[in-house]
Parts: sequence; structure tokens; C-alpha cells
Amino acid sequence: MGSDFDKLSEAEHTNSEGHEGVKAIVDTFTDRMGDEDGVSSKILTVPNIISFCRLLLIPIFLILLLKGHDVAAALVFAFAALSDCIDGFIARKTHAVSKLGQILDPFVDRLLMASGAIGLIVVGRLPIWMVVLVLLRDAVLLVGGTWLLKEKGIRVPVIFAGKVATTFLFSGFAFLLINWPIVNGLGVTTAAWLPGFTAATCSVGIWFVYAGLLLGIFTTSYYVIKSAKALHQVNMQLKSM
Repeated sequence: MGSDFDKLSEAEHTNSEGHEGVKAIVDTFTDRMGDEDGVSSKILTVPNIISFCRLLLIPIFLILLLKGHDVAAALVFAFAALSDCIDGFIARKTHAVSKLGQILDPFVDRLLMASGAIGLIVVGRLPIWMVVLVLLRDAVLLVGGTWLLKEKGIRVPVIFAGKVATTFLFSGFAFLLINWPIVNGLGVTTAAWLPGFTAATCSVGIWFVYAGLLLGIFTTSYYVIKSAKALHQVNMQLKSM
């Protein structure tokens, strides 16, 4: 009887250690994107307030655009896009990076990007395939990134090329919104779904969009590969416990 009791106690102890080990691994990855990087749990930080304000600018932008106020809509859109750089700079310089901000900031960015793309297709200045590509890319980054951060504590850092791609897209959208400056097309095709490559004139913004899409495909592939490797590492360590 005593031997059986000892075995049971040993099994419970081993099982407890196993659960603690798993928790330790998860905590390690959570800490990696938390305390070690100075990430706080505060909600009312200056960067978060700026992100909330940027969120409120999105419906204003859409209303102005649909009412035909192209210049005003472009200015609101450009200001909202610029505020993304401002809140990121403030967060890093004042050490005000928060867990909410890590989710809220990319969410608002993707929503702003989607709003700009949908708005442009409504006014007929962007082909639908470009909008689908932008929305698909943003959906992958937003949903995948949020799930990894929330469920696995994995956060893949944004690379410089990703910021450049976003800048190209935002700049291109702003130029397309005001439909200026106008440049001649290359005239290498008659396919209407390839603006800029036909003989028709177009806004220079379309070339910024092309550059942003091409660079975006590269950066999205990079993020997917890095995320898969990080997820595999977590799962392997969990299995080894």
C-alpha cells in the first residue's frame, strides 16, 4: 500500500512539474514581448490615444470622399497615415509601448488601409484586383499576427521593408484620392485592369501602389515564414517537456 501511495505521489508530482514546465515556456514567450521590452498594460497612453483618434478619422475620410470632397478626404487620409509614424515614435522614445497598443495600432493601420482601398474602388480610381490583394494581405497580417500574439505570445518584429511598403501604399492612395499629378501611361497593353501600363493617362499614385504591392508580397512572405518558425519552436519546446 505504501509503495502504491509513493508511486501515486510521484506521478502527481511529475504531472505538476510538467504543467509548470509548459506554463514556464508560455510565460517565457509572453515575457519576450512583454516586460523585457518594457511593454506595459496601460490603456490611456499617448500613443493609444493617437491610435483612437486615427480610428475616428476613418469614417470622416469616407464621408468626405463619398460626398466628392477629394482634397479634404486626401488631407484627412494623409494626416491619419502620418499619425501612425507619430504614435510609433512617441511610444519608442517615451517607453510607452503597451500591450493594447501592440494590437490596436496594427488593427487601425489595416482598417485605414482597407478604407482607403475600398474608397478608391468606389470612386473608380483603383482596379478591384488591387483592392483584393491589399485586403487579403492585411487580413493575413492582422488575423495571423493577433492570434500569434494572444495565443502563443509570439510577436514577429516589423521589418523596415514592411514600413516602406506601407508608406508606398499610403502615399499612392493619397495621390489617387486627389487624382494628381497626372502622367502618361506606358502604352504597352490595352488591358484596362492594368492602369499605368495602358496608353491612358493616370495619377502618379498608381506607381506607388504597384511598388507597395510588390514589396508587400515580399514582406508578407517573410512574416509568414518567421511566424511559422517561431510557432514550430514553441511547439517543439512544449513537446519536449
